[in-house]
Amino acid sequence: MTKKFQIVGIGNAMVDVLASSTDAFLSENGIDKGIMQLTDRARGVALYDLIGPAKEISGGSAANTIAGIAHLGGTTAYVGKVKDDQLGAIFAHDLRAQGAVYETPMAPSTHDAETGRCIVLVTPDGERSMNTYLGVTEFLSPDDIDEAQMAQAEWIYLEGYRFDGPDSVAAFDKAIAACTGSGGQVSLTLSDPFCVGRHREAFRSLIQNHVDLLFCNRAEMLSMYETDDFDAALALAASEVEIVACTDGEDGAHILSHGQRWHVPATPVQIVDATGAGDLFAGAFLWGLTNGHNLETCGRMGCVAASEVISHIGARPEADLRALFQEQGLL
Repeated sequence: MTKKFQIVGIGNAMVDVLASSTDAFLSENGIDKGIMQLTDRARGVALYDLIGPAKEISGGSAANTIAGIAHLGGTTAYVGKVKDDQLGAIFAHDLRAQGAVYETPMAPSTHDAETGRCIVLVTPDGERSMNTYLGVTEFLSPDDIDEAQMAQAEWIYLEGYRFDGPDSVAAFDKAIAACTGSGGQVSLTLSDPFCVGRHREAFRSLIQNHVDLLFCNRAEMLSMYETDDFDAALALAASEVEIVACTDGEDGAHILSHGQRWHVPATPVQIVDATGAGDLFAGAFLWGLTNGHNLETCGRMGCVAASEVISHIGARPEADLRALFQEQGLL
């Protein structure tokens, strides 16, 4: 049976506020470089007042992935909670404009929390340091999961950052049951090494029992398996899931499946903003996979998409990714 959706993503619905920064600013304001840190609303407002000119772009890790898939022409939908406020309306419009289905009920305008936002500080080396106020997206619950929608997905894509929400595991469980019960498969991104550290046991249970495709980067992989041996960590992951797709910065990506391993080189590019590299890698990889391409080609597509998104500010593609794939002989 043909499913309505190739991929349905579930994640934290956020609006990214991107601003240039210096290492000194990070140090002066107690911001750890290169990772995601959770903040409360007061901290988020204080940082916003301190930064210089900023660009507001709809973001959220899984939403970026889904937007990338929609950009490529994939049939896709997204689940993530926003409030009925200005930023919530912007988020919903931007995602739908990409071609994705977005039907998650908005939280009422009377809700105490606001639409989530992430202040992304980009240093001259292209590294991004994220300060995230989850807002209402933290309260995504099983009631927001449409079982019929999940049953119509070839794959669901679960965002690791979502583990910071109180009802995240229950929401994921409902989505997984509906998807796999109708023959669908499950992919997961680890999202951030500190997120893994906060929720390692929950991640591990999900990986061992439900995940078919695991996305991560080197730091997340090492954190997940609590080792400094990268090859050993990859082997452990490959023993637990059918497909592992692990990015490794300038060294490209490593794909493992059924005892085979492929190394895919990175696509050279001048880094402007590293935000969204892993998100677009996952989006292109999933698009390739659901369109019948082999795993090595999927990895190469992922690297091409990642290189495009880090060549400019913002985590959504600006160039025609399919045209880039054709230039590389991937289509």
